[in-house]
Amino acid sequence: MANHIKNINLTFTAMGLFDFIKGELIEVIDWVESDNDTVIWKFPDQDNNIKNGAQLTVRESQMALFLDEGRFADMYEPGKHTLITDNMPILTTLKSWKHGFDSPFKVDVYYFSTKTFTNLKWGTPNPIILRDPQFKQVRVKAFGTYFIKIDDVQKFFTEFAGTKPVLKIYEIEERLRDIVSPKFAEALAEAQVSVLDMVANYTELGDKVSPILQQDLDPFGIELVKFQITSTSLPKEVEEFYDKMTNINMVDDMAKFQQFQQANALEEAAKNPNGGAGEGIGAGLGFGMAQMFLNQNQNQHQNATPQNQPKAETKEDIMNLLKELGGLKESGILTQEEFDTKKKELLARL
Repeated sequence: MANHIKNINLTFTAMGLFDFIKGELIEVIDWVESDNDTVIWKFPDQDNNIKNGAQLTVRESQMALFLDEGRFADMYEPGKHTLITDNMPILTTLKSWKHGFDSPFKVDVYYFSTKTFTNLKWGTPNPIILRDPQFKQVRVKAFGTYFIKIDDVQKFFTEFAGTKPVLKIYEIEERLRDIVSPKFAEALAEAQVSVLDMVANYTELGDKVSPILQQDLDPFGIELVKFQITSTSLPKEVEEFYDKMTNINMVDDMAKFQQFQQANALEEAAKNPNGGAGEGIGAGLGFGMAQMFLNQNQNQHQNATPQNQPKAETKEDIMNLLKELGGLKESGILTQEEFDTKKKELLARL
């Protein structure tokens, strides 16, 4: 009985040894992508050795990179590769296989997806203060998408990815967020496009951002394939003003329209004594309102006919207008300089 048990133990030991030897030799290296989000995937070798003559398969839109004790070794493009000395020139040098080799070897194998990753999201976390030719200063938010792909595998691995066994595209998207938004702000400032014309210039703005952003992506081995703006948003008060401007053609009497704008401006100034009324549009719109006040009577005088002569401007009218301008200055819609300029013009009429 004891001999029988001993023989069984020897049999199991031999089988375990055979399974271990068989299990530790990797004969096939392959990666079948299970999703569209994986950028880097490390072959799970479980510390097993690769057999001499093993088959490496690299599919289209993939690259395979060998690392020997943390050092870059050979890199493989799409195709089927037999791992022998001739197909591993760098690893052969690192391992000092001067006369070839027959024994298994150990390396880390990383697969890279080189396809284009689409529809990555970007946006401005905070409004961009934009100098606008019409509104002077406006706060703008923007959103869009961009496409990227890995252009330099070694540079991307060294400078961006590191030795993580798996890297997902959303991780790259999060890390690039702080790079993309500031570059859009730079391009927007350089373009000097009015916020009212911004939608018509989405493509042009995207083309301006791309080379600026690419300069920041080059050190990471990332290629920017496409950059596009999908939407912009303006402060509520600017949108409301724009809506009014689009209805100008529906107004028969421009003087009445100007009076309506003046009334709205004064009402907002009264509601917001600390300057809230001018926060979005800024001093530029306030200046426009003041100019509207001053030009109204002038236009009426210039365009008047003998049959329709306007009422002469009195000292009381001018003083009332000065008070109204003072209210705009106090509410922050007009700057001190703008107020002083208009004050001087009004006083000259007395």
